[in-house]
Amino acid sequence: MPDTPTPLIWLAGATGLVGRALLTELGHEQPVLALLRRPDPSLPAQQQQQQQTALVDYAQPASFAALPAPSQVFIALGSTIAQAGSQAAFRAVDFDAVLTVARAARQAGARRCAVVSALGADPRSSVFYNRVKGEAEAALVALGFERLVIARPSLLDGERASLGQPARRGEQWALRLMRPIAGLIPAAWRPIRPERVARAMRLALAQEWAAVQVLESAELQTVGD
Repeated sequence: MPDTPTPLIWLAGATGLVGRALLTELGHEQPVLALLRRPDPSLPAQQQQQQQTALVDYAQPASFAALPAPSQVFIALGSTIAQAGSQAAFRAVDFDAVLTVARAARQAGARRCAVVSALGADPRSSVFYNRVKGEAEAALVALGFERLVIARPSLLDGERASLGQPARRGEQWALRLMRPIAGLIPAAWRPIRPERVARAMRLALAQEWAAVQVLESAELQTVGD
């Protein structure tokens, strides 16, 4: 009998804080295909033999058609309105690109999906950022994955400069203030390491539980402990 192909994971957002942590976390499990908009030489060299990359255009769903089919997809795409430059540009990343990846993966046969959303995501929110995140969550639910894990981390405690990402000044100041007193901050609001988010997403998606599971930041802090 022919060998059964090893299940493949798609990972979108491998150049970000959680995405890079996922690249390491998932590499111990099964082959990972990192979806990139452009070549990124900063990806860890030791990962390249075990994980492959593919160039895609998030604005062109057809660019996913030739990719090998995944069994799971992890999506860690995200921006800020300041970084994107406008609300429309922000939505193009945090809603449109997220849904393009998820829809392409679902159509290719993926049965499981894990996505990084945000604390306070709510499609009815009066805050644009939270509303877009909530609308993306609702659209992902509608795709009908057998298992969907939605991670809503609080402020990510990581070094974006080490990944070649532009600084987020508000985030930097918040971390300077919060790190010394992190133990006094309730878990729901405490800054969280991207490695902890990645581990929680991997472990949660592997479980046989509800079709949709939302992991708030407090729970992300403890999954796998």
